[in-house]
Amino acid sequence: MLSIQNLRVEFGPRILFEDLSFTVQPRERIAFAGHNGAGKSTLMKCVAGSIEPSAGKITHPKGYRIGYLPQEGIHVHGRSLWDETMSAFGETLGLQEKIDRLSAELPKLDPRSSPYAELLEEIGGLELQLEATDPAKLKPKAESVLQGLGFKRDDFSRDCGEFSGGWQMRIAMAKLFLSEPDILLLDEPTNHLDIESQRWVEQYLHAYPGAILIISHDLALLDALCTRTIAFHHGRAEEYAGNFSYFLRESVHRKEVHRKRYEAQQKEIAETKRFIDRFRASANKASLVQSRIKQLDKIELIPPPEDDDAVMKFRFPQPKPSAHLVAKLDHATRHYGDLTVFRDFDFEITRGEKLAIVGPNGAGKSTFCRMITGQEEPSSGSHEFGGKVATSFFSQTHADTLDPEKTVLETVEEATSRETEGQARNLLGCFLFRGDDVFKKVGVLSGGERSRVALVRMLVQPANFLILDEPTNHLDVQSQEVLQNALSDYEGTVIIVSHNRSFLDPLVAKTLEFRPGHPPRLFSGNITYYLEKTAEETNGTRPPSSPAPGSSPAPPQNRKEQRRIEAELRQKRAKVLKPLEQELEVLETKIAELEGAQATLTDALSSPEIAADPDKLQQTASAVQQVTEKLEKAYSRWGGLSDEIEKLTAELEA
Repeated sequence: MLSIQNLRVEFGPRILFEDLSFTVQPRERIAFAGHNGAGKSTLMKCVAGSIEPSAGKITHPKGYRIGYLPQEGIHVHGRSLWDETMSAFGETLGLQEKIDRLSAELPKLDPRSSPYAELLEEIGGLELQLEATDPAKLKPKAESVLQGLGFKRDDFSRDCGEFSGGWQMRIAMAKLFLSEPDILLLDEPTNHLDIESQRWVEQYLHAYPGAILIISHDLALLDALCTRTIAFHHGRAEEYAGNFSYFLRESVHRKEVHRKRYEAQQKEIAETKRFIDRFRASANKASLVQSRIKQLDKIELIPPPEDDDAVMKFRFPQPKPSAHLVAKLDHATRHYGDLTVFRDFDFEITRGEKLAIVGPNGAGKSTFCRMITGQEEPSSGSHEFGGKVATSFFSQTHADTLDPEKTVLETVEEATSRETEGQARNLLGCFLFRGDDVFKKVGVLSGGERSRVALVRMLVQPANFLILDEPTNHLDVQSQEVLQNALSDYEGTVIIVSHNRSFLDPLVAKTLEFRPGHPPRLFSGNITYYLEKTAEETNGTRPPSSPAPGSSPAPPQNRKEQRRIEAELRQKRAKVLKPLEQELEVLETKIAELEGAQATLTDALSSPEIAADPDKLQQTASAVQQVTEKLEKAYSRWGGLSDEIEKLTAELEA
């Protein structure tokens, strides 16, 4: 078990978080939530031991192993991929080497001597340790992990220095997974993965024997994996007993309950102050005034609600519409020397379509994007644009073409159109450049920051055909929401290369798959639909709801069993869930009545008739207090009931 106790981290006057305490149990999966810069990565570095907290402590059992995967900054060279990966088993391989070395010493000793017996006993102890790790499985295990992360067997002998930054992160991930620490600390682990590798990682993490702390902007991954969420916001950290979607819903509920309690208390304080000011000079009410003053002093003030980080509503500059046909490939073939990326490929995209492109790295996604935008000609066949098409293309490499001497704001402003020239600074704020960040020179930015500048620069340019290559890689949840909302309202044509399901699913209606050695395939659905269909192909099955054409109906026994299961679920719902839902309905009515009573009594306190009668005033004040206490209990029960109903509903639908 890992324990974080009263942790505090500050940088100068800024407090990232304080008095942070929580424990991590074996096999727990915990998500860190919050906007970029809120303290998520910093906490992870504290747990990993690379940053010392300002106060508090982190404790764990002796021998507890912590494995940390940072977002970037890993580069290995001078060693083959295979040797680097196998170094994850350093302890196990070291045991084997020691056994081999000691075993070579045995023949030199007299079998009847005590040194021989001692050496034999030492070898036996080492072999017992080695037996627990099963060395025979190390090689196939390493091969499985490397291939799951997208490496081919031909890559195993390559020098690690030949791999790009994204593949370097995969190498580090492979070593981390194979070393199997007691807790994995993963900071944006899927940023550089294609959809196949991401799916493999998700499955691997589900079965991982240790605990996991994860930072990710892939909401689908967090929802599928995590059972707890720790959210960082304005120097505080709050725990939520659920996945990321639960955190999003529950945080809204908590803010609403807090706002109501704060407003009720402020109203009560204001009424009490009005009474004190009105009767301060009245001799016959002196004792009541003093009582009210003491009452005010004893009140434990509820802090005011914090302002939410507003999500800006951004709209793309609307260009003139293109012709119905936007772009077309006719019998297109593209090869580089002996390598053929695709052959005789026919494809067309029409005005207003939104299309996702998926597939492993190296399958042809980027080649296709360059060809469909006319940046690269097919080796044979043809490419054709429709009339009045204006393209805008974002890729990670565009970040490298920015002028390093210009500021972030200058870089964006020089690309603005007349419609967007006033939005540059606000839009940069939405994409994590706030305050003086906009005056930084591009040359001092990290790779992720430069990518965000390139993205904002593209967004402010008018175009009716957008191509976005991994646009969400360096965006937090709010920035993704800004971009998602803008794309949803966008009337032009969009192609998005991405593996981010929660970002893509509401946007795209078609998915184009690229796979090495196979022709591209178009699926008439979003990413979730595509994953379901490819899973059916892999498993050789179709879901019960959509039997294959011509297949026979399910046997009667199966239908009978299905009806029995459905009946049991209905009974369980009626027995367990319905009473809770009825209680919630009654409670909501009661809360409305109590809120009405509280408002009526509070108004009565300031009426001349009540104020002139000490007994009535005392009775009314007491009634206000009683109603307020009942209301707070009702709010608390409402929150607990809502959580219970949500949990039971999820279990019944599972």
